[in-house]
Amino acid sequence: MEEKLLARIAAIIFVALAITATVVGMLRDDESAPASLSPSRQSLADPLREEQRRCQRLGDVAATDPGCLAVWAETRDRFLGRGSASANPASLEGQ
Repeated sequence: MEEKLLARIAAIIFVALAITATVVGMLRDDESAPASLSPSRQSLADPLREEQRRCQRLGDVAATDPGCLAVWAETRDRFLGRGSASANPASLEGQ
C-alpha cells in the first residue's frame, strides 16, 4: 500500500514540476519578445512605408492622389526587383 501512495505522490510532484516549468518558459518568452522587437522597429524607419500608411489612411481618395500612385509604383518596382520608379510605363508602351 505504501508503494502505491509513494508512486502517486511522485506522479503528482512530476506533473506539478512540468506545469511550473511550462509556465516559467511561457513567461520568459513573453518578456523577451517585446524587448527584441522595439529596437529593430525604430531603426528601420522607411519613408516609403510611412507614405504607404498615409495612403492607407486616405482610403478611396488615394486612388486619385498622385503621391499615392507614385508610392504604389515604387512599392511594385521594389517587389518585382526592378530599378527605381524612373522606368516610366508610358515610355515602355511606345517600344
